[in-house]
Amino acid sequence: MPFLYLTTKGWKSGKDHEIEIWYVELDGRYYIVSEGREKSHWVQNIKHNPVISVRVGKESFEGRGRIVTEQDLISKAKDMMNQAYKWSDGLVVELARVA
Repeated sequence: MPFLYLTTKGWKSGKDHEIEIWYVELDGRYYIVSEGREKSHWVQNIKHNPVISVRVGKESFEGRGRIVTEQDLISKAKDMMNQAYKWSDGLVVELARVA
């Protein structure tokens, strides 16, 4: 299974924090699911500072993360996660390139 590597800046420590996580791609953006929902450290980091960096395969980019609030997009991302991984229980987060 493919993984995405997300780096956020620790909102308390200021240190880089990298996680390895499953993802799906839709319309040039990546979607990941936080099982710990808003309690996950990386979600808290994004809430305090949405600037992120992402590595997928040989591709790397700087971007912005956000918690998805649009119900249709949440449903679509969760459907794709279920198809790919048979799992989607959590908070959906979008990772997008900075233009």
